[in-house]
Amino acid sequence: MTELTILMPCLNEAATVAGCVDKARDFLRRAGIEGEVLVADNGSSDGSAERAAAAGARVVGVGDRGYGAALRAGIEAANGRYVIMGDADDSYDFSRLERFVEALRAGHPLVMGNRFKGGILPGAMPAMHRYVGNPVLSFIGRLFFRTRIGDFHCGLRGFDRQAMLRLGLRTPGMEFASEMVVKAVLAGWHIAEVPATLAPDGRGRPPHLRSWRDGWRHLRFLLLFSPRWLFLYPGLALLIMGSAVTTALYFSPLRIGGAGLDIHTMLYAAAGTLLGLQLCLFALFARVSAQSAGLLPRQPLVDRLLRAVTLERGLLAGIGIAFTGFAWSAAAFWQWHNTGFGALDPRAMMRETIPASALMVGGMEVALASFLLSVLRLNESR
Repeated sequence: MTELTILMPCLNEAATVAGCVDKARDFLRRAGIEGEVLVADNGSSDGSAERAAAAGARVVGVGDRGYGAALRAGIEAANGRYVIMGDADDSYDFSRLERFVEALRAGHPLVMGNRFKGGILPGAMPAMHRYVGNPVLSFIGRLFFRTRIGDFHCGLRGFDRQAMLRLGLRTPGMEFASEMVVKAVLAGWHIAEVPATLAPDGRGRPPHLRSWRDGWRHLRFLLLFSPRWLFLYPGLALLIMGSAVTTALYFSPLRIGGAGLDIHTMLYAAAGTLLGLQLCLFALFARVSAQSAGLLPRQPLVDRLLRAVTLERGLLAGIGIAFTGFAWSAAAFWQWHNTGFGALDPRAMMRETIPASALMVGGMEVALASFLLSVLRLNESR
């Protein structure tokens, strides 16, 4: 096994790939590193693979289309202990990889480039990406996953090959860049960052990146790997606010400024409470499913909660809540009976039936969720 593989995904990069290979090979010679340059060709039709091979690279063909698919195949085919990956469009300087190698040798399993520290040359990145897209997505990544990485989407990065293979990366598209970082953070890796300079690419054609489509794919991945932010936090907010407003309006109407809040607001608040309960349950389902599939690491707090929330306890709690709502509804029905089933004051009666109905529905949700949670945990039991 060689020490270092410099990996380049490639799709119709005939204008630049040979120059990138030359720079990478020159770096290996100057640094005295035993290594290779590997090009993962993703179905180029412009002679890119032939030019890369003529420049001295080892070329592997990748049938599955996509940035992530090409990189996964390249990582699997690499012979190096370490891999430094970067685009073959001449936007990164493969002759200046010393800091990446130093950080890898120092024991960091993942070394990220940071373009905002290393410099973005004029024309290298659209203003929307530089000032909105990348900063926003990187901020969301830091917030969701409690990491200090400043540039989530830099294409120049190095890593320990065997450690990366153990992460089980799966995504085929541009969101592969986010998946690598997120899974490394969740695995508890000590990630290093080094400055990286981004230059205008030399292809003379539009890039493969599609701003809105690929930006959404990155955001979608970040959300799917963070059930807390996707389900739990919005659910808790709705549950607390909805139940507080419902309780307050049960005792009397409220006036806030010039607005009067009464039973109609109470109805929507109760609906928000139920939606919040559903989102909290979805957060638990998503977490258990992801842990069972090995997508997310286990959390002691979640494990303790699951040990406490057995099927039987969940059923008893759900049935108890639903029965409370049913008894409350029966009391309201008895009031109607006492009037001879005549006309009722809706402002008085709805104050009783809205929370009663919410308790019946919420109780049944908890009871049924207990069954679903038990099904999701069958793999863990086995």
